[in-house]
Amino acid sequence: MSTSPLDIHTLGRTGIEVTALCLGTSPLGSMPQLYGHSVEKETAIATVDEALDRGIRAIDTSNSYGGGNSEQIVGEALRRRGGLPDGVLLATKVDPAPGSSDFSGARVLASFEESLERLGVDRIELLHLHDPEKIGFEASMAEGGPVEALIALRDSGRVDYLGVAGGPTEMLTRFIETDVFDAVLSHNRFSLLDRSAHSLFKAASARGIGVINAAPFGGGMLAKGPAERPTYAYGRGDDSMGEYARRMAEACGKYGVELASAALQFSLRAPIVDMTVVGGSRPSRIDAAMREVDIPHALWEELETLAPPPTTWMG
Repeated sequence: MSTSPLDIHTLGRTGIEVTALCLGTSPLGSMPQLYGHSVEKETAIATVDEALDRGIRAIDTSNSYGGGNSEQIVGEALRRRGGLPDGVLLATKVDPAPGSSDFSGARVLASFEESLERLGVDRIELLHLHDPEKIGFEASMAEGGPVEALIALRDSGRVDYLGVAGGPTEMLTRFIETDVFDAVLSHNRFSLLDRSAHSLFKAASARGIGVINAAPFGGGMLAKGPAERPTYAYGRGDDSMGEYARRMAEACGKYGVELASAALQFSLRAPIVDMTVVGGSRPSRIDAAMREVDIPHALWEELETLAPPPTTWMG
């Protein structure tokens, strides 16, 4: 059985209705140092168009992706369409300035204004604190810090809901326990190869906090295969992940299922995940993500036996 990428879910207590699949726009920022290739502007815009034309109702971006290029691409795509379509969630993230470690409240406000200008909008429905591990929990929550500024933006009515988006699950758990945030996003930590975020997502769901799972392909290893993409999470994961992915690919092959399809369905079918963020660098990537593939129960059982142990997870 498969879960459709266009299934409608409610993003926790926000009440926002989103498709199970969200367009991730980090690759559209054209970062060859991370993804191994650049992306031409018109190809990037066509990718946003393809996602919206196919019915995807959520777009995820960030002030920092490609030094702001990702937001500029999204903004140009939306302008050509006459603005953000009704019923489509546009989420972005606040970040330090490029090359800076300044994540003060003042920088958050500046980051927000930069995003509005690039995206061509006057408000943001969901705004994330991005990678707070850069400064730590205490500094993030301190007076004059980024969380205080985010709350001020929400109280002013320029932002509807606040999210926290990052990696380390223990730190993200501390943030959701403050009850300041309406959504949580973690990347590369809830996949066929890494289940670090399961407890975080379960706790968030129990609190009514929207759960967003990003990078279910582990930076490409589960999409392109370990031969073409031998490192997990762009080299931040355990070196042994490639062998586990190879075994999983062999298991999928026995059932005529692509490893990428199983990797995406793993996230889409999880009851604790409201929305799955998948990046795409060209329209054909959207088409591949939209395919519905029936995956037999026997394959899921076999994949579970092939999963790496918790000692290899990113945490």
